Amino acid sequence: MSESPATAAAVLEAVRALVPALRERAAEAEALRKVPDTSIKDLEQTGFFRLLQPRAYGGFAADPAVFYAAVREIARACGSTGWVASVVGAHPWHVALYDPRAQEEVWGTDPSTRICSSYAPTGKVTPVDGGFRISGSWSFSSGCDHADWALLGGLVMDADGRPVDMRTFLVPRAEYRIDDVWDTVGLRGTGSNNVVCDDVFVPEHRALSFGPVTALNVPGHAVNPEPLYRLPYAAVFTTTISTPVVGIAEGALDAYIEATRKRFRVSYGEQVAEDPFAQVRIARAASDIDAAGLQLQRNIAELYACAERGEELPMPLRARARRDQVLATERAVAAVDLLMENAGGGAMRTGPNPVQRAWRDVHTGRGHAANDPERALLLSGQSALGLDIQDTML
Repeated sequence: MSESPATAAAVLEAVRALVPALRERAAEAEALRKVPDTSIKDLEQTGFFRLLQPRAYGGFAADPAVFYAAVREIARACGSTGWVASVVGAHPWHVALYDPRAQEEVWGTDPSTRICSSYAPTGKVTPVDGGFRISGSWSFSSGCDHADWALLGGLVMDADGRPVDMRTFLVPRAEYRIDDVWDTVGLRGTGSNNVVCDDVFVPEHRALSFGPVTALNVPGHAVNPEPLYRLPYAAVFTTTISTPVVGIAEGALDAYIEATRKRFRVSYGEQVAEDPFAQVRIARAASDIDAAGLQLQRNIAELYACAERGEELPMPLRARARRDQVLATERAVAAVDLLMENAGGGAMRTGPNPVQRAWRDVHTGRGHAANDPERALLLSGQSALGLDIQDTML
C-alpha cells in the first residue's frame, strides 16, 4: 500500500478500499483470537490510527465524525477488527489529554505507537514519592497484542482505605505482561486479554485523574489546542464502544439480504425473498440500524460544534449523548436478533456464517460496561428533571 493519505477524508476513502480484504480475513481473526497483523498494518497505512492523534505528533486531530464513519466501515466488514480499531484508534485522543511529558514518551521517537487499555480500576495502587506503584491484573484489553503502551485504571486510597481519586495509569509494554485468556463465542478476534503489572512505578505525569478529565481541564490542553480534545471523555469513550456494534449490525443486514436473495425455503416451497414477512424484517432492522447510527452521528457532531465554537458543553447534550449511545447498541442488537430469527437452521451451523458471527459479536459487545442501559438512561432522566448529576461517565 502507498504512503498514508494527507487528509482525514482521504483516510476514510482508503479505509473503504480496504473493506473487502478485512471481510476476507474475518474468519482468520476468529481462528487467531486476535486481529491479524496484516490487517493492523493495512489500517496503519491508511492513516486510520492517526485520525484522533494530535497534530503535534503527526496526527490529524480530525473531526470525530470521520473517525466513527471509518469504524463503522471496518466493523461492517469484520466485527472484531472494527472493535479493536475503534478502541485502539480512540486511545490517541485520551493520551493527548496527558501531561506533555507523557505524550513525548509515547510518541516522541515513534508517532505510530499504539496504545491499549483496561479502564476498570481493578489493580492495587500505592502512592509513593514522585508517583505511584501499581500491581494487579486488568481484563479485557482489546488489541493489546498490537500495542506498546497500556492505559490502566486504578483507585487511589487514603490512609483509611477509602477511595479518594480514580486515575488512569500509562504504562509502557516493557513493564507489563499479557496473559492469553481470551476465548469467547463473540468478538473472538479482538484478543481482549489480561494485562498484568507487578509493582510497576508510574510517575505522576503518567497518572491522569478523572476529575480534570470530567471537568475538561487537563494538562494536554497546553499543547493540543484543537477542539477535538475539548470533548467529554464519556461521550468519546461510549461512542467508541457503540459505533462498532452498529457497524456489525450493518454488516449483518448486508449478509442477510445477500443470503435471502438466494435462499429457498423447502417447508413452504418458496423463495425466501418472496416472503412478505422476511421483507418486513429487513425493513424493520434497516430502520433501527439507521436510527442508531444517525443519533450517534448527531450527538457527536453537536458536541464537536460546541467545542469548535469554544462554548461550554451543555449537560443536557452530554446526557442525551449517553442516552442515545446505549440505546444505539440496544437497537443494533435487536435488529440482528430480528434477522437471525429468520436466517434458517443453516445459519446455526458452525462455520464462517456472517449473520451468525454478527449475532455472536453484537451480544458480546452488548456486555461491555458502557452499554449498561439502566445506568445511562438514569442519568438522562435525571438531567431531564433538572437534578444535579455527579457522574464520571457524563
